Amino acid sequence: MQKAGLLLRPCARTWKSVRMASSAVARRNPLENKVALVTASTDGIGFAIARRLAQDGAHVVVSSRKQQNVDRAVAMLRGEGLSVTGTVCHVGKGEDRERLVATAVNLHGGVDILVSNAAVMPFFGNLMDVTEEILDINVKATALITKAVVPEMEKRGGGSVVIVASVGAYRPFPLWDDQETLESLKATMQIKRIGKPEDCAGIVSFLCSEDASYITGETVVVAGGMPSRL
Repeated sequence: MQKAGLLLRPCARTWKSVRMASSAVARRNPLENKVALVTASTDGIGFAIARRLAQDGAHVVVSSRKQQNVDRAVAMLRGEGLSVTGTVCHVGKGEDRERLVATAVNLHGGVDILVSNAAVMPFFGNLMDVTEEILDINVKATALITKAVVPEMEKRGGGSVVIVASVGAYRPFPLWDDQETLESLKATMQIKRIGKPEDCAGIVSFLCSEDASYITGETVVVAGGMPSRL
């Protein structure tokens, strides 16, 4: 039996590698032919998310308030061989939200993914001092653009909505405009560095994939281990 076991181990290793290889092939483009809208996606976290969704096979429509920013982002991502288009969209304007959705429908036949990333940032202060503009963009506009895309998602049998927010909702922190404040902030993290936009992109792609089809209504914190519980 000992000899048999020795003979079987190489076979088991080979089978495991075959399974892993076939799985990698199947998952190479987990968002293949999905259509994604990403708001505020010409820079920072939004741009990193748009790039990752396109790398994973999605047709991505990027957006920003300024045409030159849209043009620059589209040119950069197309230069990487990715399927990306773009349009101007101020999420606080109803006509802009409608144009964003219409762009995806007209070019690709529908919408499967919405990543709501647009926000007025930053606001540091008492909650009672929040302006109407901040509430319009950070709360109202997110609800309205979700309302606009859901009918299109229903036509395709479902979809994914990911809303990007700040860990400041759990743990308010001051402006880190000096090194001392930055270092004290890093000290609260398990991973002792400030996150990069790309650190947020992979989890969004996962949440929009079939692998996350049984996940809904959850808050996923990407904050380097910063305390994040109410």
